[in-house]
Amino acid sequence: MAQEAEGRQVPDQGLNHVVFYGAAVGIVAFALWAMLFTEQAGAVIGGVLAWISNTFGWFYFIAVVAYLVFVVAIGLSRYGSIRLGPEHSRPDFNILTWAAMLFAAGIGIDLLFFCVAEPVSHYLAPPVGEAGTVEAARQALSLTFLHWGLSGWGIYTLVGMSLAFFSYRHGLPLTIRSALYPLIGKRIYGPIGHSVDIAAVLGTVFGIATSLGIGIIQLNFGLNYMFGIAESTVTQAVLALMIVVFAAISAITGVERGIRRLSEFNMLLALLLLLFVLFSGKTVMLLNALVMNIGDYLSSYVSLSFNTYAFDPPADWLNAWTVFFWAWWIAWGPFVGMFLARISRGRTIREFVAGTLILPLAFMMAWMATMGNSAIDLIATGSGVENFGEQAMNNPGSSIYLFLESLPWTGVTTVVVSILAIVFFVTSGDSGSLVLSNLTSVIRDPNEDAANWMRILWAAIIGLLTLALLMTDGLEALQSAVVIMGLPFAVVLFLMMFGLFKGLTLEGLKFDSHQRSLSGHLSGRTGRVSQDGWKQRLARAMHFPNFNEAQRFLADTARPAMEQVRDQLREQSIKAEVEFEKGESLHIALTVDLGGEQDFTYQIWPFKARMPAFPLRATRPRANYYRLEVHLSEGGQGYDVAGYSKEQLIADMLDQYERHLDFLHSRQHSLGGNTQVPDGPDKAAGKESNT
Repeated sequence: MAQEAEGRQVPDQGLNHVVFYGAAVGIVAFALWAMLFTEQAGAVIGGVLAWISNTFGWFYFIAVVAYLVFVVAIGLSRYGSIRLGPEHSRPDFNILTWAAMLFAAGIGIDLLFFCVAEPVSHYLAPPVGEAGTVEAARQALSLTFLHWGLSGWGIYTLVGMSLAFFSYRHGLPLTIRSALYPLIGKRIYGPIGHSVDIAAVLGTVFGIATSLGIGIIQLNFGLNYMFGIAESTVTQAVLALMIVVFAAISAITGVERGIRRLSEFNMLLALLLLLFVLFSGKTVMLLNALVMNIGDYLSSYVSLSFNTYAFDPPADWLNAWTVFFWAWWIAWGPFVGMFLARISRGRTIREFVAGTLILPLAFMMAWMATMGNSAIDLIATGSGVENFGEQAMNNPGSSIYLFLESLPWTGVTTVVVSILAIVFFVTSGDSGSLVLSNLTSVIRDPNEDAANWMRILWAAIIGLLTLALLMTDGLEALQSAVVIMGLPFAVVLFLMMFGLFKGLTLEGLKFDSHQRSLSGHLSGRTGRVSQDGWKQRLARAMHFPNFNEAQRFLADTARPAMEQVRDQLREQSIKAEVEFEKGESLHIALTVDLGGEQDFTYQIWPFKARMPAFPLRATRPRANYYRLEVHLSEGGQGYDVAGYSKEQLIADMLDQYERHLDFLHSRQHSLGGNTQVPDGPDKAAGKESNT
């Protein structure tokens, strides 16, 4: 165990035994209860679900709006420019790949299941008003947009933004507990942190198993519909086994290959199906309806979000739809939020908020409006399958297959839907197993993932749990349990909001300290330039060192400068160390231990950069040169110190040290000194080039 401050111990790298075995006991106990005592489990869980819905339904309505307002406010504020990672980091994935993975992980198989069933249900059985009218049709899509739109993605955005900020910018583990660090400090490594992560594991496992169970039922119907394969336990067992195998293969190939490629494929296939339905149906009507639906949703968002139907509540409808969806989104928050954090390192908070809210919303609106309005039109005109609306409500898994019968090329489109379902299964399974393996492991570097055997194990657990509950009709109990878990996590999300706000406040203080010390910093540089002479300054500006020259600078100039500062600090009884590492991780670092305060670190890393075109005529042609950039705890500072003298380098270190001391003073004055986050990302993060 690694000893930490406050008497806490941070577990060594490897399996987190408390979280893993604690979650395993919970999963086995619930699964056995749901399978062996199905009726009793259903009755108990149903009673708890009804009590939560009736007692705390109002709380869910307020909570989801509060989460959304918070993330939008942070994105628009001064903190929006902060990167989810060191200052020098840049996104790992381009915008299209990133959007595809958002789409695959955050929406998944449920998009196929509900795209026809939900609008039709609201049209034929609205919460208020007369069924089957034009007003019912408009209300049906507004409610569908509400349940799948900004509110739910605000939850994912909050979790993802919090975890990415604390993990990639401050070096904490990529787990839910890390978002509570500003509130409870290193106690996140104790019972409180373990409890939060165990609950996150249970919610993730049950949520994924629920969605996969729903999807297996839907896919089994599709296979029966297309090929006459029986809807049976045997078929479902084979489907579950296939999902486990493919999810395990995808998971062990990692985010960059397996999950990425499957997500891109699925997004393209879904887009093609969407365009086919749009242009093979009543195109003009559907486009008009889409514009109208968007207007209805945006103009009535506030009233819809706070409409609890207080005077005449349709309790069954609320429990089955709005309250159910809000609790489900919250319960899925840890899983999807962690995955979003995992794929979003290097983006600014503003980019992250805008992308996670707008990109999924745009696709969801187009998808739900096209499918939903087409299905409602079939019912209104009587041109669809006989009793289509009733079948879609009573058997949602069949709805999209029955809907496609009204369009050309039914055989092709049903195969496409089945492929979409299978790939959605795999992307949900592989991203879920990745998140679960990380949650139940101790990983010091948040850029790394757990061992492959852990991902395979969790893929198998998800598949077996799904199959066991399908065989014993325990899926409904599991689905209700996911919703119940949403209530305690709603409270955790508010704690994450407070923790993130405190962490961002500290970032603001750092920036303010930099601004206050900037005048002295610049005046100091001006003085040093005049002493240098303009000729030396010009020579340094036109000097482009190679790797050997960069290494010599670190050894002959930077090292003596740092050692001189270190020795002077030690004379003042301040602990300071200089580390000079050669080889692939070539860099030099001065670390000052400030006791209970946040340590000061000043590092110089060489980065390979492309040679600019203008000096090639005057120098020997060379493709690259090396910049020697300064890195602090928050990441790269973007300026090059190559060619500095020892005295200039010492002055720069003191500039940054004074800035850090000013930040500590500001924190003490503004926040009472009781709010802190770790010093910053692991020094290995400095290896990443910003060119």
